[in-house]
Amino acid sequence: MKNQLEERLDKILQGIPPQGSSLDQAMDDLVRAPEFDNYFASQAQLGANYRPEATSFRLWAPLANEVSLLIYQDLYSNRQAQYPMQRQERGVFSLDLPGDWHNTAYLYKVSFPNGKTNFTRDPYALGATQNSQRSVVVDLSRTNPQNWDQDQSPALKSLSQAVIYEASVRDLTSADNSGVKPKWRGKFLGLSQKGTKTPQGQSTGLDYLKDLGISHVQLLPMADFKTVIEGIEDSDNYNWGYDPADYNVPEGSYATDSADPICRIREMKTMVQSLHQVGIRVIMDVVYNHVYDYINHPLELTVPNYYFRRDPDGTISNGTGVGNDTASERRMMREYIVRSVCYWAKEYHIDGFRFDLMGIHDVKTMNQVRQALDAIDPSILILGEGWNLGTYLPDEDKACLVNAYKTPRIAYFDDHFRDSVKGSDQGEGMDTGYASGKFSVERTLLASFLGGERLNKLAINVKSPLQLVKYVAAHDNWTLWDKLAISHSFESQGKRQKRQLLANSLVLLSQGIPFLHAGQEFFRTKQGVRNSYRHGDRINQIDWSLRDKHRNAVDYLRDLIAFRQAHPVFHLSDFESIDQSVEVLKADFQIIALLYHEEDADYLLVFNGQTNTIRFTLPDGDWQLLAKDYHFLAADEEKPLLSNEHPLVVEELSLSILKQQGSEKS
Repeated sequence: MKNQLEERLDKILQGIPPQGSSLDQAMDDLVRAPEFDNYFASQAQLGANYRPEATSFRLWAPLANEVSLLIYQDLYSNRQAQYPMQRQERGVFSLDLPGDWHNTAYLYKVSFPNGKTNFTRDPYALGATQNSQRSVVVDLSRTNPQNWDQDQSPALKSLSQAVIYEASVRDLTSADNSGVKPKWRGKFLGLSQKGTKTPQGQSTGLDYLKDLGISHVQLLPMADFKTVIEGIEDSDNYNWGYDPADYNVPEGSYATDSADPICRIREMKTMVQSLHQVGIRVIMDVVYNHVYDYINHPLELTVPNYYFRRDPDGTISNGTGVGNDTASERRMMREYIVRSVCYWAKEYHIDGFRFDLMGIHDVKTMNQVRQALDAIDPSILILGEGWNLGTYLPDEDKACLVNAYKTPRIAYFDDHFRDSVKGSDQGEGMDTGYASGKFSVERTLLASFLGGERLNKLAINVKSPLQLVKYVAAHDNWTLWDKLAISHSFESQGKRQKRQLLANSLVLLSQGIPFLHAGQEFFRTKQGVRNSYRHGDRINQIDWSLRDKHRNAVDYLRDLIAFRQAHPVFHLSDFESIDQSVEVLKADFQIIALLYHEEDADYLLVFNGQTNTIRFTLPDGDWQLLAKDYHFLAADEEKPLLSNEHPLVVEELSLSILKQQGSEKS
């Protein structure tokens, strides 16, 4: 016996609207009914499920009265064959098509009772033709690089050992001085080439990332996006990629042949494999919060008014600021996100996911993502932007920073730390933080620097320091160097470099998950461009000559990462351990001094944010100097023993690191 909702749908499919209503309104009312998901959400294996003897096509389209599969003679031909699909339970249309359909282009023709017919790609497609024109059936076993079955994620004993380096696939290798072979520059394969060097013989690309000692590289969106024209190699044909088209297909402009649907899949896997081989995990930046053009997106074309959030009056919600918000609270959108993330993790061996505008999504969805990934590999990292955005979702349900305690194993970008170190990016860039000379910010900075537990008064409630990502720069807004050039245009470049090195030191020695923007270590500039999302290679590419010019700064960052990783006291996993292991000796007048206790040694950090040399009285005992003035003393360098008989001299805008061994501990 059919329920009332199913009876309403039957009448709509027959073209009979309720009295006083139109078919359009009836369809809209039905799909937005609170009980719609209970009766029509499906667990079917949707998409084109390939087998050598037949491919099973499944499309969820409960409002459609007819769906046909269009199979194209070849990828770019207009000649097609049309196959009617059968409606099954819960609005799933199905067809098993005998034959080997690997690398075959297809579309769906979806007809609705209101007379509208949509031609659409498959929202669950795993392959696509150039510029997202058609979906493509893929035999994934034929897309694997050699020895793919032996690929493994690099070991990670604890999430506390994560050090993230954010970059764009394109930016890392697009410059001529990257040393990457021309055809591979700006491509997936550019990050798989070993042995690349600057004109002065310093490592670049893949080898450079390995040399730094990072644990994870976070790559800007790699799923298919709309705002780069594939097939046109032009330095101005550029975009970061936050404009989703096909969620389960790699971006074609990063492939050496975007017209070949298999090429992009194989080459992305090759890049992941190459990074794994040098000990680096891969985080994928995912953009499930909106699409580029929702009206013409397959999700909207297959189930109108379902996948995108609307206000009570039917207006499309726009908390993202780009014209649409996906409705993760709806079961099929939630299922879509969970399934998509798991697909990337299993098929492409992705080790982490950075959720763009995660506050658009609901807590339940993000926890289901966490659960599903745990079943694959609990070490897979999830992090995201935790802003409370103006989308039509109750505040208590949003996956934003104030609700972090509801998502205990998901990390959030710590904007309090960022602003305390360098100042806010709001306005014209003149705001400052500790590293850029602000007074009386030491205690606020320390609250975040030491893990975040003390930030409850700032509307943060996290379960663990590993829920906070410590950063001062990312792809958004100015590079750190460009921001310092604005707020401290009156200073010499040398002094601004010290400020940036001070900020970098705070990031890498903070409790939590440190995060670096590519080039931050060698003073990367985007020529003052604040939002470079479509400014082309000239502005966005990594200029590897800076790696040559600032070799000492790069060496310092590498050594600082190694120091952090070698000493667990600098990457603790819980607040109790931090409280027991770290003493604040001084935090005023732009001076921060911290004493760290390990079982066999103590460590002293003295940050000097002043523009004057200071003298600091050491705790009792003999202390060995490990690093000063952004230089770690080498094994063969003399490491003088210091004591409180003579004050420690700390140069302006610098950090000193000291160690007290075993029996000398007081």
